[in-house]
Amino acid sequence: MPVRPSRSRPSWDVPRAAGASRHLLETGAEHGVDARSCLAGTGLAPADLDDPDTEVQASQELAIARNLLARVGDVDGLGIDAGLRYTITNAGILGYAMLASPTVRDAAAIGLRYAALSSIFVTFSLHETDTTAVVDVDDSEVPADVRHFLLERDLAAIAHVLPVLLGDRLYHIPAHLRLRLPEPPGNPLARLDLAATIEFDADRTSATVPRALLDEPMPAADPHTAQLCVQQCERLLDRRHRLAGIAARVRTRLLRARTPAIPMADVARELGMTERTLHRRLAAEGTGYRALVSEVREALAMELLDSGLSVEQVASRLGYAETGSFTHAYTRWRGHPPSEQARRAASRPRG
Repeated sequence: MPVRPSRSRPSWDVPRAAGASRHLLETGAEHGVDARSCLAGTGLAPADLDDPDTEVQASQELAIARNLLARVGDVDGLGIDAGLRYTITNAGILGYAMLASPTVRDAAAIGLRYAALSSIFVTFSLHETDTTAVVDVDDSEVPADVRHFLLERDLAAIAHVLPVLLGDRLYHIPAHLRLRLPEPPGNPLARLDLAATIEFDADRTSATVPRALLDEPMPAADPHTAQLCVQQCERLLDRRHRLAGIAARVRTRLLRARTPAIPMADVARELGMTERTLHRRLAAEGTGYRALVSEVREALAMELLDSGLSVEQVASRLGYAETGSFTHAYTRWRGHPPSEQARRAASRPRG
């Protein structure tokens, strides 16, 4: 059964690809902020974001945005700088599903349904009248201290990939944009090359286009490919929802530590809560801190033993004071002692 976020959790609070976080680091570099400063307090290293398979928690991306803003300050168009680095490939399978959709309406429906697979924080809804289609943008779930920046970034990112999705017709669509943003000095929005009238300081953010646009075919339409991509989107979204929540954040922190034997109080402090609150929230998700430490230790033990480390080295790496304690725990997890796993690893051909 598909898992979807609870009402108490924002719709964007699921693991996400690292591409958008990497773009934040690139934006910081252009303004003299080094990568480690941008990543302070996230548990991430610069190399993590270079791995195309890395997924980050939304809370980690928010922390990067906050670090960037704290060090760069209120620079006009900073969000646009970050958003223009976004490409259709950053959207992964969602981007391909939209590209292959039969019509613009189908592409919009897929984008709305699987928006959590992108790296945006705002949410969208589509409303139609007899002659127009209106896309409303809701930023109410975005934390207030980064709301302006992320609204600007997310809108710039979408505007940057629309020409790839819609082709040259984008530059001929009579669109009207209402932005809940002040008009920026120097007109950095001109870099988006939009063929639209723009209203700043509006009471909401929206885009209005002719309704007929929704029925036009997509330039790269391929219904069969679109169907396969949608199936993959569904599986990926379900997996990411299962990895969301406070337990996932704790697990991520433990995996990125030098050793997973970190006091619960330290992890709670890094997550901005008391130890008692962390205990309560983990219990609500059906787990506990000791169980997560044990789970991470087991996973790392398998990986480290397979890499060729000795039982003693692995025990030390995992924070055990005595090798015997690690051996007892490993035997309880796997049903055989770690020395057996180490022998199997040593007997495998290396090459």
